Amino acid sequence: EAPASRMSTQSTSPLEPEASPPQPGIPKAPGRQRSHTLPASEFRCLTPEDATSVFEIEREAFISVLGICPLYLDEIKHFLTLCPELSMGWFQEGRLVAFIMASLWDQERLTQESMKLHRPGGRTAHLRALAVHHTFRGQGKGFILMWRFLRYLGGQPTVRRAVLMCEDRLVPFYQKFGFSLVGRCAIKLGSYTFSELQRSMRDHASRRRNSGC
Repeated sequence: EAPASRMSTQSTSPLEPEASPPQPGIPKAPGRQRSHTLPASEFRCLTPEDATSVFEIEREAFISVLGICPLYLDEIKHFLTLCPELSMGWFQEGRLVAFIMASLWDQERLTQESMKLHRPGGRTAHLRALAVHHTFRGQGKGFILMWRFLRYLGGQPTVRRAVLMCEDRLVPFYQKFGFSLVGRCAIKLGSYTFSELQRSMRDHASRRRNSGC
């Protein structure tokens, strides 16, 4: 695995799973208290208190690849305050090892404005970043986390679609998750340009209804 899999601006080489992704559980609601004994492995929504850990992983991952940091600490805290339910962290013995952050968007395509805004009335989940701590790369964690997050996102009744942007070389990786290439993204970061991809979340909603869940 490369340092990060950036969906709003980031990059990683495709992550290869060690085994088939396990069936996901629903992340715990933000702010829910955990037991005194830390679980060996836990998936949950992130909170503003997790912002520093998120930033440390993002800074190391993205600056080492692109030389820039797409979201700084205050911006991470901002999004985790506005929409913590659109995030997921993978914790092992209480330590954050990988994360995904998203927000809502209300237009068909991403724009430069979408990099800074969360639109509460939007039906599109803008997947901003997927990153894995450098000591846990090469273990398929990014792949598994993405599968879990998409299954969780499919359970959100207002989310109809997911969209992201990535470097061209990462397009095949995201196509494994059902994303389709839309075209060149309008967003640029410095000299970097990106591809824009999207996928419908209605198939997840349909499976949920049919399963009676």
